Amino acid sequence: MDTTDSRINLVVIFGGQSAEHDVSCVTASHVLQAADPSKYRTIPVAISRTGEWFSPELAEFPNGGVNPSSLPARLEAHGAPTNQSVVLFSEHSAPTVVMPLVHGPLGEDGTLQGLLEIMGVAYVGSGVLSSALAMDKAMAKKVFAHEGIPQVRHACLRDDHITPTSLQSVSDQLGFPLFVKPANMGSSVGVSKVRDAAELQRAASLAATYDQWIVFEEAVTARELEVAVLGNRHPRASVVGEIVPGNDFYDYEDKYVTDSATLMIPASLTPAQSDEVRNLALRAYEALRCEGMARVDFFFEENGRGFLCNEINTIPGFTPISMYPKMWEASGVSYSELINELVAHAQERHSRRKTNTSH
Repeated sequence: MDTTDSRINLVVIFGGQSAEHDVSCVTASHVLQAADPSKYRTIPVAISRTGEWFSPELAEFPNGGVNPSSLPARLEAHGAPTNQSVVLFSEHSAPTVVMPLVHGPLGEDGTLQGLLEIMGVAYVGSGVLSSALAMDKAMAKKVFAHEGIPQVRHACLRDDHITPTSLQSVSDQLGFPLFVKPANMGSSVGVSKVRDAAELQRAASLAATYDQWIVFEEAVTARELEVAVLGNRHPRASVVGEIVPGNDFYDYEDKYVTDSATLMIPASLTPAQSDEVRNLALRAYEALRCEGMARVDFFFEENGRGFLCNEINTIPGFTPISMYPKMWEASGVSYSELINELVAHAQERHSRRKTNTSH
């Protein structure tokens, strides 16, 4: 064992049991390839679709990602790590930082973050509360409303309250067309744009297969803007990016299959408009108590209500062509430098929180 090796153990957790499993795998493969080998000893940890944990070899990562279902060396027979598992991932005593890149439920929603808190390790990104709030669009909207952050008109229903009468009330309130989406899901999975009552019932039933809470939002004629936020107690916002969807809206196929959307960085805005939406992004980030990183998405009604906050993603897509790293690249922070900053923020947050914990 080389006791002089002072590199940080960077444990990259990816995969997971949500519908965003494949996206997570592609994201992780790029991070593992981009992490500076002089700074980090990268340790990939995959979670299969059925919840089993694996420790694959780095050689098993092709450029296009990895399929955890084919990986050997299962670590935990019952699909959950022990309190010492992250320590066992390495024979070295250098500092360990976990980078969770599991999108969607059981990864981005505070559950994995809670496990890492119990394990007592530093990890990249937001904590339990902010992760859960940002993942649950219905609850996030309540916080935004309380904080006076502008957003589209919306309604929320639990799956067992979806009836012809309740859906009629939603359509009366919001009109057609409108969007229907599961509260706890990302990457536009389970999202539908509906134009009449028949489509509304089908869309609500589809969304209910992914989550117990369903969010209904008015459709707006607006530009789609995004801002990347980075930091803990003093976060900063990137330049603004804009997405011009190739489909009717920016759906899963548009994001990951056809690649037909047009991404513009920076977005064509006046300096005053750019400052306004970047400040709104910071307000939304702090309202949900986010730390580390997040991507804040907006609608921009140029001749109407202006900037409307759509949602926050605390584990945004992180491939080199994803909006989050591309906006930071346009802001002067390279992909590898972004990884360095996120690790540093994870260590700072972990050190700070240790002073608030009684044992």
